[in-house]
Amino acid sequence: MKVFVTGATGYVGAAIVRELLRNGHEVLGLTRSKASAETLRELGGAPFEGDLGELDRLAQGARECDAVIHLGFNHDFSRFEKSCADDAEVVRAIGAALKGSARPFVVTSGIAVLAGMGATLDETVNPPRTGQAHPRAQTELAATEVSESGVKVSVVRLSPSVHGAGDKGFVKFVADFAQKNGVSAYVGDGANCWPAVHRDDAAELYRLALEAAGDGVTYHAVAEQGVTFRAIAEALGHRMGLPAVSLAAEDAAAHFEWFAPMAALDLRSDSARTRKALGWQPSGPTLLEDIAGGAYDG
Repeated sequence: MKVFVTGATGYVGAAIVRELLRNGHEVLGLTRSKASAETLRELGGAPFEGDLGELDRLAQGARECDAVIHLGFNHDFSRFEKSCADDAEVVRAIGAALKGSARPFVVTSGIAVLAGMGATLDETVNPPRTGQAHPRAQTELAATEVSESGVKVSVVRLSPSVHGAGDKGFVKFVADFAQKNGVSAYVGDGANCWPAVHRDDAAELYRLALEAAGDGVTYHAVAEQGVTFRAIAEALGHRMGLPAVSLAAEDAAAHFEWFAPMAALDLRSDSARTRKALGWQPSGPTLLEDIAGGAYDG
């Protein structure tokens, strides 16, 4: 298949491009600059100039291909709710371009949309449509609308830690706060859990989801159900030569700043249905192995 990929040169996107190409697919990737276009060419894909805000261009890219993986997202946390609303519009625009065809469309969400909704979160749990829904739930709502219009849509919920060399995400934030404050901290007893998946395992899951061409299906990119935040903080502290310390909830914001709510999230999650449906068998290093191996150094 020729696959249109948004976010094709990002941390996870580049791994997906490599995974697709290794398995006989072609990639047309959305690129915003000459530098990202060159990066994509080096990966083996073909660049398609455009921006997530150019909905007509996104629709054109989708129409030129046999399938779409939407991974691009504006990660400016100062305007997070706006970014989530914009992402829902991207999903609707691409969905409209695919309407009336059998071309699969894989949409990206996150396990964090289910925060506070259960002890162990599986693929059957959905975020509320109103009230106190996580802002990113708008993406899943848009995906449902597109599916109901007749497009083959599946949703991949990424773990909060998609780890590996070059990760600039949530675990890197924890490491940066530790370096800044001279201690690697966790909140309370640190028993709250984050699910985790290695970047290459996540890329394989996207490819399998695309090839399965599911309709209205949700998959969990979860290799480890839940790594305790204390274990993450202790592993980072050991690697960085810093003490791991417990913080009272009221002191978390002084250390973690804007990231404090995420540091306290408990998101133990299951992926048994995903593994059974797709034959997915994650085999990459664990999160703690990546930390110990230096993935978050520097």
